[in-house]
Amino acid sequence: MDSTRPALRLFVFHHAGGSHLLYRAWPSRLPGSWDVRLMDAPGHGRLLDLPYITDARRLADFFVRRIEPELTCPYAFFGHSMGGLVAYEITRLLAARGRPLPVWLGVSGRAAPRPTDLPSPRHALPDSELQTHLELLGGTPDEVFDNPTLWARFAPVIRADLQLAETWRPDPDAGPLPVALSAYAGREDHFVPPRDMAGWQEHTDRFLGLTVLDGGHFYFQDDPGPLLAHVERDAAAALAGAGPARSR
Repeated sequence: MDSTRPALRLFVFHHAGGSHLLYRAWPSRLPGSWDVRLMDAPGHGRLLDLPYITDARRLADFFVRRIEPELTCPYAFFGHSMGGLVAYEITRLLAARGRPLPVWLGVSGRAAPRPTDLPSPRHALPDSELQTHLELLGGTPDEVFDNPTLWARFAPVIRADLQLAETWRPDPDAGPLPVALSAYAGREDHFVPPRDMAGWQEHTDRFLGLTVLDGGHFYFQDDPGPLLAHVERDAAAALAGAGPARSR
């Protein structure tokens, strides 16, 4: 980026057990006028030296402190799976603190908040059962399961992130966000099916719709192009103040 003010600064938040690496091609495939920031949670990617954070609200506070100096232009959030939850919590925290809000929030592969949900505690599963779950979910390289040394390295990261996602509970008094929001799902995602994504319309005053794309939970891993086309369209519509508003 040169010193020209970007049209949009997009912060991308990764999935459980992941890092910025899965999203590394995104900056070059989104508009050149955007400044795309690929974020890492503590203990992941470029922040391996920091201890894990297993509480979603504490992680949101960590990210707010990191990005607050960068909120000098129109900005937006995108998060996949755990990253979607984190992006939602960051937005709520910024709203609670009276800070400027993102123009758009994109949530992918993360079910809409429901206070009565009690997810299975997969973070505490024995190694063999956890590996089976992760293989079905996709997104983890086979060599991690096949190499005991690699598994010993990655298992604590995965368990910490799953603990964060599984122990989080939404604030029952939280109202809809005054932020445009888009939801994205994989058609064959059996862990977070599209019907669970549709509920995000209850958590925003301006729902831009649910987009369902071919594939499972990591439907964009092999080819992010279709997803990025929708991200570009939706974020640009929110930035321009266009798109269908949700009636209340």
